Amino acid sequence: MKFVIDSAIPFIQGVFEPYADVVYKEGSAIGREDVADADAMLIRTRTKCNEELLSGSSVKIIATTTIGTDNIDMPYCRKHGIFVQNAPGSNAGGVMNYVFSALYGAASRKSIPLTGATLGIVGVGQVGSRVETMARHLGFKVLLCDPPRAEAEGPDQFCSLDYLLQNSDIVTLHVPLTPATRGMADAAFFSKMKLGALFVNTARGEVVNDDDLIDAIPRLGPVIIDTWNNEPNVNVKLLELAEISTPHIAGYSYQGKQRGTAAAVRSVARYFDIRPLFEFFPPADIKELEAVKLDFTGMSQGEITSAIQYNYPIFTDDFMFRINPSGFEKIRAEYSYRREFFI
Repeated sequence: MKFVIDSAIPFIQGVFEPYADVVYKEGSAIGREDVADADAMLIRTRTKCNEELLSGSSVKIIATTTIGTDNIDMPYCRKHGIFVQNAPGSNAGGVMNYVFSALYGAASRKSIPLTGATLGIVGVGQVGSRVETMARHLGFKVLLCDPPRAEAEGPDQFCSLDYLLQNSDIVTLHVPLTPATRGMADAAFFSKMKLGALFVNTARGEVVNDDDLIDAIPRLGPVIIDTWNNEPNVNVKLLELAEISTPHIAGYSYQGKQRGTAAAVRSVARYFDIRPLFEFFPPADIKELEAVKLDFTGMSQGEITSAIQYNYPIFTDDFMFRINPSGFEKIRAEYSYRREFFI
């Protein structure tokens, strides 16, 4: 067997070598000649798995270490019998940590009180649900908008997007990229937000219209952007105007990367019946990066800010990106994974 693996996937070197011929290559550089005789691909977001890449190949399974599959042509894969497996929930803890480090960091910098604020969560899947749990623990009022869940579970705990935008002090996006969500955060979206409301996007860059967001920034509060249109060629004007700008690293926790790699390895192992890898999980060999429990009970906003920033000083990531926007991919590839905190 031959497996083609994105060289930036952590914890994977040497895992499959006893069972297959393995080719490691930068994700964006994986080409037709690499996969023509490959049985499996293990990728991240940078490999565009479409007909141009896959046509005539022997690929049987594509396993991505990420939640999203928008870089994979799913209809093509279904039509040609290529099994696709993602890693749902793998980065949920890391993104949740990012959101609250960013919110408390930006609020501290701008002297914005968060006590009693209403947090509107658009998209309440695995990531959005983790954000909801932490928000309630920290005393936020919470509004939830998730039409698919509302249809499946009933509307009682959900509200419309318009109601959420009009009544939230903070709006955070956690939707997948679909035809329905592409460009959803446009001029009409931002016009409905409260004056001075914070806006956070850690979903996909393409759910936001950059020009409309830039036009809206003067009437909004702090804007926090981790995912961008046209990555890695980001909108530098938006980067400069945002309060916090980072290069798509919200989910880059040590634990998240362990879970993502484990999910991909296990799916490939089970597909090819590689039994010793059925329960594979990367060893947690860096004690300083073990997840830490934080108890915010009774803390003031300043104390919460200090505790979260100590665990994840987000402005370091913001600074490194601002001084080198063209280094988007290099920063990601060389990122020092941070530990997660939980309650």
